[in-house]
Amino acid sequence: MIITTTMVTAMKTRLCRVIAAATIAALATAACSTDTAPANAGPTVAAAFYPLEFVAQRVVGDVGTVTTVTSPGVEPHDVELSPATVREMQNADVVLYIDGFQPAVDDAISSTGAVALDTASVVSLHTAAGTSALDPHFWLDPSVLATYTLAIGDSLARLDPAHGDTYVSNAADLARELGALADAYTAGLSQCARRDIIVSHEAFGYLAAAFNLNQIAIAGVDPQSEPSPAKLREIRDIIASTGSTTVFTESLVNPAVAESLATDAGVATAVLDPVETVVNGDDYFGAMNRNLDALKTALDCG
Repeated sequence: MIITTTMVTAMKTRLCRVIAAATIAALATAACSTDTAPANAGPTVAAAFYPLEFVAQRVVGDVGTVTTVTSPGVEPHDVELSPATVREMQNADVVLYIDGFQPAVDDAISSTGAVALDTASVVSLHTAAGTSALDPHFWLDPSVLATYTLAIGDSLARLDPAHGDTYVSNAADLARELGALADAYTAGLSQCARRDIIVSHEAFGYLAAAFNLNQIAIAGVDPQSEPSPAKLREIRDIIASTGSTTVFTESLVNPAVAESLATDAGVATAVLDPVETVVNGDDYFGAMNRNLDALKTALDCG
């Protein structure tokens, strides 16, 4: 779908109703308390990990400062925070995070009283299939990330009204780009010989739901969980029955189990990136476009 100006306005209106009042009040209080900041300075935003940092940087632009508490190349699930990073979070005007995803971040917010905006207060998060575990990987559906982007634009406009028009405009621009990416996925995956994707861990539920794919995960939402022999036999049988040609691995997760499964099943491996982090100048759009190419090849899409 293409996100038009009218749709953006409507989405923003809906978002204004769902953003938690208590959170916005806390953000406004934090803004009023920064008496020592320069008059024209924008907010200091601490993002818990890359996709939230990516959105914040695009929305803030040159006005404020955005940092991340998860270094590039570090698996966000396993992040450990130094005392300096915890202090940085405490001193930020707002911390962007997902409650329940990174225990170290949750603990730091709780212990320091940092002003924080939980993603679940502005977008609807799912639970993983067949479990009660939170699936935090909402950014793999570009349309949901667009909704989050508009929410961040509105939230920062309330935090820093002097630059509010900039944040709202930047958010709308990014939302339109994300709408175009969603359209590319819809078109690219519309005519495929198969729709089952065999993945290392259960990170692609939002992507699968958005583009009519069926995710079959070796491990659960936690990429470090070990699949049972019975689970591996089940997936091998699915590969055989569906004609799947590819088992997807990830750059930050040990590929040994996935590679062993692929070898046993006589199929290839390829990387499908959950985009939890990036390195070497990569970005969200680059990773997502590579994912689309990998999916089209694996699923034999015309």
